[in-house]
Amino acid sequence: MKQFHVAVVLLCVVLAGTASSLAGEVSLGRTLYEARCVQCHGKEGKGNGPASTFLTPRPRDFTSGTFKFRSTESGGIPTDEDIVRSIGNGLHGTSMPDWGAFVGKDSLLALASYVKTFSPRFSRETPKPIKTGPTVPLSPASIAAGEKVYKKLECASCHGNDGRCNDAIAADFVDDWGYKIAATNLAEPWTFRGGRAPEDIYLRFMTGIDGTPMPSFAGSASDREMRDLANYVTSLARKPAWSMTAEELTAFYASLDKAAKSNPVERGRYLASSIGCAACHTPMRQDGTMMEELKFAGGQRWDLFPFANVVSYNLTSDKETGLGNWTDDQLKAFLTTGVRRDGSRMIPYPMPWPALAHLTADDLSAIVAYLRTIPPVHNAIPEPATPGVFTYLWGKFRVLILKEDIPIKAYAGNAGVAAQKEVQP
Repeated sequence: MKQFHVAVVLLCVVLAGTASSLAGEVSLGRTLYEARCVQCHGKEGKGNGPASTFLTPRPRDFTSGTFKFRSTESGGIPTDEDIVRSIGNGLHGTSMPDWGAFVGKDSLLALASYVKTFSPRFSRETPKPIKTGPTVPLSPASIAAGEKVYKKLECASCHGNDGRCNDAIAADFVDDWGYKIAATNLAEPWTFRGGRAPEDIYLRFMTGIDGTPMPSFAGSASDREMRDLANYVTSLARKPAWSMTAEELTAFYASLDKAAKSNPVERGRYLASSIGCAACHTPMRQDGTMMEELKFAGGQRWDLFPFANVVSYNLTSDKETGLGNWTDDQLKAFLTTGVRRDGSRMIPYPMPWPALAHLTADDLSAIVAYLRTIPPVHNAIPEPATPGVFTYLWGKFRVLILKEDIPIKAYAGNAGVAAQKEVQP
């Protein structure tokens, strides 16, 4: 009986130590998360941090327990190793860096433990790793067999016949959260977020990419077929730009220009995203997050002392308060010369029209074409408020004579007058 009591006491000590260790790990993970991750993933792990709206694809929403890159069955939660791998290796082709280069293994494990606390799924479900078959060496025979599987599973519908998406039947994709995403260009393996090795690609076929239209093919193809398919996808890789000759680079960029001209709206979408138009033409909340319901509808206010107090323009296609009644020429002049429709000229910041003046004619037309596609949002923008003469001269004196930096202050909230139905409480 005494031995039984001793065993119980020892078990309690072990369990208490384990619980204490786990609590310490989660605590360290919280500290690391709040220092490095909240800007993108948000304090509550919902994928809505201040930087989230500017990123494509959007940061992961941890609260749903849905993870794209796993070694587990479709629809299941990932293993700890899966989460550590994504954090440590990063997700190529996205804004998720390889944190393993900056923090140690213990910190990666702590971050994984804390990430799991955002979703109740981890407390009630057990990861179910998939069963994998033997590897198949990369060979011409396997590649040829994989090409047949590519056709059998109709991969070209999303990725195109050559894997580059150019002739894909399906093009407009959204994820489970309603955000626009694109099919992976299989010719650029350095952008494969889950890894570029045949084993990594094979896992994507087996597990699917949860939260996206990419399904699991387990049950739709044999294990051997998916191994051959992974080898075939590996063979589609084109030569990267950093390995090309001058002649190859010239031809490569000429092909990109040709593709851009064939789809000006998509080119304009890319340019608007790269330039960061939404960053200024969408009002921000107090916590720095973007008011999604007013994206591109303007209303962000700045105090540009001593020059003016301005509010960003509504870039949506609304005819009353946006660009709906602007001509293409008026829009181009606005973007490249800063000249408004009334003939007045904006100062060269924060609207960077001197930089946009260097856009090619095709790119400028592409941006205009894209702006035309933005759905109308009613948000009346007030005219800039210019300072009095004394305030202006005193400000110029401070900048030019006293060499003070120009203070630029941004205000939270929408400074425009939006239609009631557009603004969420």
